[in-house]
Amino acid sequence: MRFTRNAATVGALAALAVGATTALATTASAAPNVTPQGVCGSAYKTVNSAPVGSLGTVYLTYNSSNGKNCVATIRANPGTAKLMAAYVYVPDTGDSAEDSGNYTSYAGPIYIYGKGHCVSWGGSIDNVYVSVENSNCATLKEHRVTEIR
Repeated sequence: MRFTRNAATVGALAALAVGATTALATTASAAPNVTPQGVCGSAYKTVNSAPVGSLGTVYLTYNSSNGKNCVATIRANPGTAKLMAAYVYVPDTGDSAEDSGNYTSYAGPIYIYGKGHCVSWGGSIDNVYVSVENSNCATLKEHRVTEIR
């Protein structure tokens, strides 16, 4: 009887250990990959970026195989949720995309078709806002603005 009880205890402890290891592994693998390629996808290459003060960076990436841009605002120090945003606008077509909310590490990704077009894009973290107008086009000079509101 004692052996049966000890075997059952050992079995239960082993099951708990496996369950805890699985839970920890799931939590670790669920952590966000806070690089532009981790957020937008590995096919997206960084073509431009702008600091959001000392709080983070907003990235403009491009996938040459599908002609889409992706924008993500990534915090320098993930932590407690803060109001964040990412946006992109294609003036030639009038198309735009935006993501905003309270996030712990990044806002976005947002995607828009931009092949052959200038794009305006930006992002914010807390009260620091960055906008880049007429970006990544040969004929116009881009214009960057950082505001603290």
